[in-house]
Amino acid sequence: MPILELTADTPADVVADVLVLPLVAGAGEAPASVPGSPEISEAVAGLAPSAARGDLHRIPSAGLAAATSLLLVGVGEEDLAEVSAEDLRLAFGAATRSLAGISRAALALPSAEDAQRTAALEGAALGAYAFTAHKTGSGSSAPKPALGEIVLLAGEAGVPALEPALERARVLAQSVDVVRDLVNTPPNLLPPAEFARRAEELAAELPITVTVLDEQELAAGGYGGIVGVGQGSARPPRLVRLEYAPEGATASVSLVGKGITFDTGGISLKPAPGMDDMTSDMAGAATVLGATLGAAHLGLPLKVTTFLALAENMPGGGAQRPGDVVTMRDGTTVEVLNTDAEGRMVMADALVDAVATEPDLVMDVATLTGAAVVALGKRTAGVMGTETGRSAVLEAAERSGEPFWPLPFPQELRADLTGRVADLRNIGERPGGALSAGIFLREFVGSTEWAHLDIAGPAFASGPLGYMGKGATGMSVRTVLQVLEDRAAAAQA
Repeated sequence: MPILELTADTPADVVADVLVLPLVAGAGEAPASVPGSPEISEAVAGLAPSAARGDLHRIPSAGLAAATSLLLVGVGEEDLAEVSAEDLRLAFGAATRSLAGISRAALALPSAEDAQRTAALEGAALGAYAFTAHKTGSGSSAPKPALGEIVLLAGEAGVPALEPALERARVLAQSVDVVRDLVNTPPNLLPPAEFARRAEELAAELPITVTVLDEQELAAGGYGGIVGVGQGSARPPRLVRLEYAPEGATASVSLVGKGITFDTGGISLKPAPGMDDMTSDMAGAATVLGATLGAAHLGLPLKVTTFLALAENMPGGGAQRPGDVVTMRDGTTVEVLNTDAEGRMVMADALVDAVATEPDLVMDVATLTGAAVVALGKRTAGVMGTETGRSAVLEAAERSGEPFWPLPFPQELRADLTGRVADLRNIGERPGGALSAGIFLREFVGSTEWAHLDIAGPAFASGPLGYMGKGATGMSVRTVLQVLEDRAAAAQA
């Protein structure tokens, strides 16, 4: 991630390769302009630039600033004060994403409020990401690294006043980048055991205790869902438990993440087109790992216990068959009617352990169902759960700028999950598939306050938008971390 700094310099004298400035739309026939910078506005007026959100115009500074060039980024409004925090994140994220290969960029929001500066900084930090680990080009074809350094002009607020916002932006970007790196890693390089090793490595310098259960321990512990999903692969499953328990913490949250490191569908094999995207089927586990690391970096006075349910769903000779019955961690028996409904199986086992920690709230995150994508599209995630758990997520998502939509639990769908020869079946009827998956998970939660986040659509992008490039987005990390911050603050009030 980029180095983040604050400065008291003015837009005219800050030293940088590029000075990034907001461009607002002109009223009526008036040209677009840069708020608070009449000289620059006059210079760009003849260009008639578009100020639509995320539109970029890079021009030489021509002595208007010490920076070598100016990057004007449209924010989509006539008045900077009317621009939402998320629109600023998206706009400035698009700007820094375009600056791959550049060493240092400065951000200026003349006449902006502190909250807007904070949002612009967050978006810029999130946009400065590139995954180049496996590109080997040289010379002109060499991959460009992400923007190396971002300096925010503190303006009238002054540097000290914005230091907390800078630190939080740093943690947010770091947490999201952990998720992006894991999800973007090719599946041949990230089997369950390697994912577990990376979790241990990432937590090593933090006050987090990590426990890893291997395939023998999972079998002995009765984790039938995880074992069953992973038994068709030569690369066996793992369950990773992370515990962040600062002294004096009075509130607690447990997190569960789906970690299918590659999903072929098993014996219920997926069609070939698009199967390569299933490298992202561990995004839920990556998300809750990133949020846990973020909580520790922020020093939140909150206990967080996190479970990563890791398996590779393959159609090997030992794979479970449609029609098999498995016994879950809590003793519930499940008919596996479709081996491609594997995420709920590994999640259910982990949810049993999460509930056993007696937390105030359980949140699970998963790329769980294609039905959620059909219902909500590729940019919006679904959230289900108890009323209070679901509300906590929606309120946090509103402040974080991440799009979530509440989904119901229709009672009539529960009957479809009653098994013929076992307690449950792992699929219901096709209509309402995302809802049936959530209802299945609810069977393993009991009366605990709970929220289920289905991020199947927005976890992995086919095209860029704002601070999100193509591939892994890290969507939902900010919301989960915001919930943790909210719970910590409430416990301290």
